[in-house]
Amino acid sequence: MRRLLPITLFLVAATPACAHVGQHLGFSAASGFAHPLMGLDHLAAMIAVGLWAAMAGGKRIWIWPAAFVIAMLVGGFIGHAGIDLPQVEPVIALSVVVLGLLVATGISAPIPVGAVLIAAFAIFHGHAHGAEAPAEGWAGYALGFAAATALLHLVGIGVGLGLQRVVGKLPVRALGAATAALGVFILMQ
Repeated sequence: MRRLLPITLFLVAATPACAHVGQHLGFSAASGFAHPLMGLDHLAAMIAVGLWAAMAGGKRIWIWPAAFVIAMLVGGFIGHAGIDLPQVEPVIALSVVVLGLLVATGISAPIPVGAVLIAAFAIFHGHAHGAEAPAEGWAGYALGFAAATALLHLVGIGVGLGLQRVVGKLPVRALGAATAALGVFILMQ
């Protein structure tokens, strides 16, 4: 439980969602790193990927988060190129609902099915990051948000594995249900 306290404090201290078009912080690897940490929807989805991968186990623990990061970078390039995707914000909110439900139900999909689902959502998350990225310094910015995303996946994996090892799957599923409820709240905004 002592290890979970810093993670919990980190999540509670997160600011409301603002990792979207129009919220500029300056552009560098550091600002790219900070970007996913400032949106509750992004935080929840990325941690949920790690939780789901931890619950499913096996190669999913690294393949599913890697699929997210790679597809998110693709989405970032699409957004940075100025190519519009329909309904970016609702799909991001929907990803929080769906990923939360997958954790809450404990469904373990085949590796390719999970990777495709995760990658589809990641494209929209990446688009939100890339759409506001700078013309100059894009590579550093993209590297920063990819690193932060990987870190958030690791947090989810660590929490998921740790809770399962100490108290079982029920608390992880409860986190999934809370994540899905948050996604519904975000969708209604």
